[in-house]
Amino acid sequence: MTDTGPGAPRVVHFVLPGDVDDPAAPSGGNTYDRLVRQGLPAAGWQVRPYAVRGSWPRPDPGARGELARCLGALPDGAVVLLDGLVACGVPEIIAPEAGRLRMAVLVHLPLADETGLAPDLARDLDARERRVLHGVRAVVATSRWAARRLVAQHGLAPDRVQVAMPGADPAPLAHGTDGATRLLCVAAVTPRKGQHRLVDALATVADLPWSCECVGGMRGDPGYVAQLRRKVDEWGLGGRVCLAGPRAGAELEERYAAADLLVLASYAETYGMVVTEALARGIPVLATAVDGVPEAVGRAPDGSVPGLLVPSDDAAALSGALRDWLGSPALRHRLKISARGRRAMLTGWETTSHSLAGVLERLRREPGTAR
Repeated sequence: MTDTGPGAPRVVHFVLPGDVDDPAAPSGGNTYDRLVRQGLPAAGWQVRPYAVRGSWPRPDPGARGELARCLGALPDGAVVLLDGLVACGVPEIIAPEAGRLRMAVLVHLPLADETGLAPDLARDLDARERRVLHGVRAVVATSRWAARRLVAQHGLAPDRVQVAMPGADPAPLAHGTDGATRLLCVAAVTPRKGQHRLVDALATVADLPWSCECVGGMRGDPGYVAQLRRKVDEWGLGGRVCLAGPRAGAELEERYAAADLLVLASYAETYGMVVTEALARGIPVLATAVDGVPEAVGRAPDGSVPGLLVPSDDAAALSGALRDWLGSPALRHRLKISARGRRAMLTGWETTSHSLAGVLERLRREPGTAR
């Protein structure tokens, strides 16, 4: 039995992380999954979603069984899109189904790239992910940088790795606060996002006026959250750095509207959706120039960069960029003009959904037997 024969409707079985709709667990990957799940019908695809527990870093037997049952119940030849957090760690579940299902894996971040993994675990995750990505018919990356990385890291054929970049839907221009001092960091509070080194950098400019609100989920690493709170207290920044926890909808919009500068000190970032979300509101960006972040920041039509990009391994550069921003009205004016120019160039989530629909259509047209 198949649901991809002539005249059959276009149906994709979308296997998502179990917390994809949990407001207490916001992430760029979850946002991406939700928005393409909503957008694919307009691109001609019926979406049948399945939320299962993720495979990262190591799934328990219940999670493995949940995914195995989900895939085993699908008809032969079904088009299946799997989030990498669900699929990439369990080749023993994916491989037996790869011959009868038309599977694509959506990789938000290579599993081994998470900050702070023990070397043995990182090697194991890398090997597991390689087996999965070689076994499925297509791989979807969320940036051009990520596509190149997956090809090089796992030896994949370039034509098997497609790009569906995150969108940035139009948003009102942010009015900011006073044009300089209201800093906003939107990121899950985890070591990979680097809030600890942002706090260290902020401590070096404590002689200048500013406030910084860190918006993001804090459930993933309680030890890191506690460490970050201690660091804020040790630097005497308790009245200036706020760990606000997760915010969404109107609450998040209020934060963006009041922001003068988005700050992001990540160690790894496949793309950096918060970068384009800020630019969609005309907010300049200060970020570490890691991985896909420069791609997300991009350039305005006049070739200018709408923000400040600093080397990830240079703490002094992050501190210096903060001081430059806070101390130079001319710099701020130039970056705000550039951010508004970049804003006009951004594409929305409709483009993302249509890119993904193209990948699914190619899968749908393939013969039923896997290569």
